[in-house]
Amino acid sequence: MIIAGEYSFNGGKEYIQQYYPHLLSEIYEVIGNVDARQHKTKESKEARRSYQMLYSPPSLNKAFKTGFGTRGWVNRRVRCDYPTQFYTPGYQTSVKMDGSFRDMDFVKEKLGVEVQFGKYSFMVYNVCAKMTIFKNLGHIDAGVEIVPVKQLVNAMSSGVSFFEQFIWDLEQRGVSNIDIPPKS
Repeated sequence: MIIAGEYSFNGGKEYIQQYYPHLLSEIYEVIGNVDARQHKTKESKEARRSYQMLYSPPSLNKAFKTGFGTRGWVNRRVRCDYPTQFYTPGYQTSVKMDGSFRDMDFVKEKLGVEVQFGKYSFMVYNVCAKMTIFKNLGHIDAGVEIVPVKQLVNAMSSGVSFFEQFIWDLEQRGVSNIDIPPKS
C-alpha cells in the first residue's frame, strides 16, 4: 500500500517526528509492506456491484496485525468498569457487564496506532475519544490513525470511512484542550 495523504491533527505528526521518529519509520514500513492486491478477496453481494471482487477489510486488518506484530507492537486492552450509581431510583438491572473493555490496535513505547477499515463513526471515535482515553490512562502520548482514501474505499463494501471525510470533520470540529498530543 502507499501513503496517499497525511494530516497532522493538533501538531501530531511533528510531535511524533520529534519523539518517535524510529516508530514513524516502522509505521511507514508496515504500510508499504501490505500488498493490497492480495486482499481483493471479497465477492460483492450488492446489487450494483454483484460478483465484483472488493478489498476485504478483515484481510487487510490481518495484514496490518502481522506487520505491526512482527515489529513488537502490541494490542493494548483496558477493562471498563461501568458505573451503576447513576441509574434512576427504582431501576434494577440483571445484566452483568463483566468483561467489557476498550482496546487500541497497536501500542509501542507510548505511541498508539489504530487501523480503521470500518464504519465512519469508528474513525472519528478513535481520534476524538479513544486516543484521549488511552492518554488519560497513561498508555499513549500520541496516536496515528490509518484510514483508506476515497479511491480505495470505492473498491470496498459500502459504508467504509475514508481519509477525505475524516479530514473535513476534524477541520470543522477544531482542536480541543483534551486532544492529543499535548501542547508543549
